[in-house]
Amino acid sequence: MKDFDRPLNERGLKTAPLIGRELKRRKLQPELILSSPAKRARQTTELVIQAAKLKAKVQFDERIYEASARRLFEIVAAIKPSVNLALLVGHNPGFEELTKVLTSQNTRLRTASLVCIELNLEKWGSVRPGVGELKWIVDPKSVSE
Repeated sequence: MKDFDRPLNERGLKTAPLIGRELKRRKLQPELILSSPAKRARQTTELVIQAAKLKAKVQFDERIYEASARRLFEIVAAIKPSVNLALLVGHNPGFEELTKVLTSQNTRLRTASLVCIELNLEKWGSVRPGVGELKWIVDPKSVSE
């Protein structure tokens, strides 16, 4: 089976709703969800939306699959100015690299981690390296059922 077509494993099927409930607990309501179209990312997105009861617009963007930090940076910069809070769903190592570029901090992101980065800018198109502040990381092992 191609990596792109690989579904979530049993652990992923349990973890994604926990992360969704964590979003809900933190009262985060993204207006836009940008997700990789890979099968496991789609499943994760759907499970998180259901658990968090999100009403966000969802876009599956092929550029996110196997994206480098540079590509992800371009995707973030292209978010419409009307969006205040966005959620990206994708894959490592690109997401770890993006976190480092935005926050200047090395972080290890386990599968299904939830990262909150606050960007100090007026519009998404102004995003630059180091402009983000790492607010918190939720490791899926730290979230209880």
